[in-house]
Amino acid sequence: MSEPVRDVPITGEPIRLGQFLKLAGLAEDGAHAKDLIEAEEVTVNGEVETRRGRQLSAGDVVTVGRERGRVSLAH
Repeated sequence: MSEPVRDVPITGEPIRLGQFLKLAGLAEDGAHAKDLIEAEEVTVNGEVETRRGRQLSAGDVVTVGRERGRVSLAH
């Protein structure tokens, strides 16, 4: 079973997938983010995403393994 979705606030839209993975703590660094994406271990809104530069917007849910993070706008 998956963990609850954790809201990850960002300061501006859009944000690239690779950046979000690092910000959300789903990847240790840029190289780790790239490896996860290339290994098809990352989904965005339930679909496998292989583009590190994929633009994410508020409400998008990114999943790596059992961990999930939702893009939310910082107030």
